[in-house]
Amino acid sequence: MPLVVESWDASRDGALTEDALRRKLEAKGYRVWRYRYEPGTVFPLHTHDVDKLDAVLSGRFRIATGDGAVVLGAGDVVAVPRGIAHRAEVVGDEAVVSLDAVRE
Repeated sequence: MPLVVESWDASRDGALTEDALRRKLEAKGYRVWRYRYEPGTVFPLHTHDVDKLDAVLSGRFRIATGDGAVVLGAGDVVAVPRGIAHRAEVVGDEAVVSLDAVRE
Protein backbone atom coordinates (compact mmCIF):
# COMPACT_ATOMS: atom_id res chain seq x y z
CA MET A 1 0.00 0.00 0.00
CA PRO A 2 1.64 3.27 -1.11
CA LEU A 3 1.86 6.13 1.37
CA VAL A 4 -0.44 9.08 0.62
CA VAL A 5 0.49 12.54 1.86
CA GLU A 6 -2.17 15.04 2.90
CA SER A 7 -0.77 18.57 2.78
CA TRP A 8 -1.98 21.50 4.87
CA ASP A 9 -4.28 23.79 2.90
CA ALA A 10 -4.17 27.28 4.40
CA SER A 11 -7.23 28.38 2.40
CA ARG A 12 -9.26 25.58 4.01
CA ASP A 13 -7.43 24.98 7.30
CA GLY A 14 -6.16 28.46 8.18
CA ALA A 15 -2.64 29.23 9.34
CA LEU A 16 -0.47 26.22 10.15
CA THR A 17 0.15 26.16 13.89
CA GLU A 18 0.81 23.34 16.30
CA ASP A 19 -2.58 23.82 17.94
CA ALA A 20 -4.43 23.86 14.61
CA LEU A 21 -2.70 20.71 13.36
CA ARG A 22 -3.28 18.98 16.71
CA ARG A 23 -7.01 19.83 16.58
CA LYS A 24 -7.25 18.48 13.03
CA LEU A 25 -5.67 15.15 14.04
CA GLU A 26 -7.77 14.87 17.20
CA ALA A 27 -10.94 15.53 15.17
CA LYS A 28 -10.08 12.38 13.20
CA GLY A 29 -10.13 10.38 16.45
CA TYR A 30 -6.38 10.25 17.17
CA ARG A 31 -4.43 10.85 20.38
CA VAL A 32 -1.51 13.20 19.70
CA TRP A 33 2.03 13.61 21.09
CA ARG A 34 4.70 16.13 20.10
CA TYR A 35 8.26 15.02 19.36
CA ARG A 36 11.49 16.64 18.21
CA TYR A 37 13.96 14.57 16.20
CA GLU A 38 17.48 15.89 15.69
CA PRO A 39 19.35 15.73 12.37
CA GLY A 40 20.76 12.25 11.80
CA THR A 41 17.87 10.52 13.58
CA VAL A 42 16.98 7.22 11.88
CA PHE A 43 14.22 4.79 12.79
CA PRO A 44 15.06 1.36 11.31
CA LEU A 45 12.44 -0.89 9.74
CA HIS A 46 9.61 -1.51 12.22
CA THR A 47 5.83 -1.87 12.56
CA HIS A 48 3.20 -0.57 14.98
CA ASP A 49 0.22 -2.38 16.45
CA VAL A 50 -1.90 0.79 16.10
CA ASP A 51 -3.00 2.96 13.19
CA LYS A 52 -0.73 6.00 13.12
CA LEU A 53 -0.47 9.44 11.54
CA ASP A 54 2.86 11.21 11.23
CA ALA A 55 2.47 14.98 10.89
CA VAL A 56 5.33 17.45 10.46
CA LEU A 57 5.36 20.97 11.88
CA SER A 58 8.91 21.82 10.74
CA GLY A 59 11.87 20.14 9.11
CA ARG A 60 11.82 17.30 6.61
CA PHE A 61 11.01 13.67 7.49
CA ARG A 62 11.37 10.75 5.07
CA ILE A 63 9.15 7.68 5.57
CA ALA A 64 9.64 4.59 3.42
CA THR A 65 7.77 1.31 2.95
CA GLY A 66 8.28 -1.48 0.45
CA ASP A 67 5.98 0.48 -1.88
CA GLY A 68 8.08 3.64 -1.96
CA ALA A 69 8.98 6.69 0.08
CA VAL A 70 7.66 10.17 0.82
CA VAL A 71 9.37 13.22 2.27
CA LEU A 72 7.13 15.20 4.59
CA GLY A 73 7.53 18.93 5.14
CA ALA A 74 5.69 21.46 7.27
CA GLY A 75 1.96 20.70 7.31
CA ASP A 76 2.23 17.27 5.70
CA VAL A 77 0.49 14.25 7.22
CA VAL A 78 0.82 10.60 6.23
CA ALA A 79 -1.13 7.60 7.50
CA VAL A 80 0.87 4.52 8.48
CA PRO A 81 -1.61 1.67 9.04
CA ARG A 82 -0.96 -0.88 11.79
CA GLY A 83 1.31 -3.72 10.74
CA ILE A 84 2.91 -1.88 7.77
CA ALA A 85 6.70 -2.22 7.88
CA HIS A 86 8.35 1.18 7.47
CA ARG A 87 11.45 3.16 8.28
CA ALA A 88 11.90 6.89 8.85
CA GLU A 89 14.67 9.46 9.03
CA VAL A 90 15.29 13.16 9.41
CA VAL A 91 16.36 14.68 6.08
CA GLY A 92 18.86 17.53 6.11
CA ASP A 93 20.36 19.65 8.87
CA GLU A 94 17.14 20.91 10.50
CA ALA A 95 15.46 19.11 13.39
CA VAL A 96 11.98 17.73 12.75
CA VAL A 97 9.14 18.78 15.03
CA SER A 98 6.43 16.17 14.62
CA LEU A 99 2.98 15.38 15.90
CA ASP A 100 2.66 11.63 16.32
CA ALA A 101 -0.96 10.53 16.36
CA VAL A 102 -2.32 7.05 17.15
CA ARG A 103 -5.71 5.39 17.05
CA GLU A 104 -5.95 2.02 18.73
